[in-house]
Amino acid sequence: MFERFTADARQAVTGAQAEARALRDRHIGTEHVLLALTGAQDAMGRALREHGLTQDDLRARIVRVNRAGGDVLDSEALRSIGIDLDAVREATEQSFGEGALDVPPGKIDRYRRGHIPFTPKAKKALELGLRHAVRLRQKEIRSGHLLLGLLHDDDFLSTRLVTEAGVDVEALRDEVRRLLTSKAA
Repeated sequence: MFERFTADARQAVTGAQAEARALRDRHIGTEHVLLALTGAQDAMGRALREHGLTQDDLRARIVRVNRAGGDVLDSEALRSIGIDLDAVREATEQSFGEGALDVPPGKIDRYRRGHIPFTPKAKKALELGLRHAVRLRQKEIRSGHLLLGLLHDDDFLSTRLVTEAGVDVEALRDEVRRLLTSKAA
């Protein structure tokens, strides 16, 4: 599949790996690919920024989700049984210092040097990008196809982050499809 990726799509994947490393994450998720695309200097990066998504805002949202446990711990579910994850973190950091609940540096360093795996949802989003290219009868997989894959499923963290930022996801999808079928892509 990767042999069909254009340079901009390959850059999104390698950029996602760099973003995951910079955020000290153990896996590359849909959010990291979205973050890389937001910083791209191509039509898709511009479209994301025009819809109000900036790298700084998105990175802050990802950090907040990671601190709340990301997809692993559902802070709303915990709150429903009387556990306030934010209060636990705040109390722990007051007692033991900032970042006391973060992964110790020694445990994450091996991920900085070696391979960082994609999450199953990120793999699915890349596969959906291929399907979007096929559906649009395009032989190459571009960054826009990857973006459509990232926005395909409301259960993907990338889609939830875009929605949280106040972006009209359907309007963004429409613009991406338009760009992919025009010469601007």
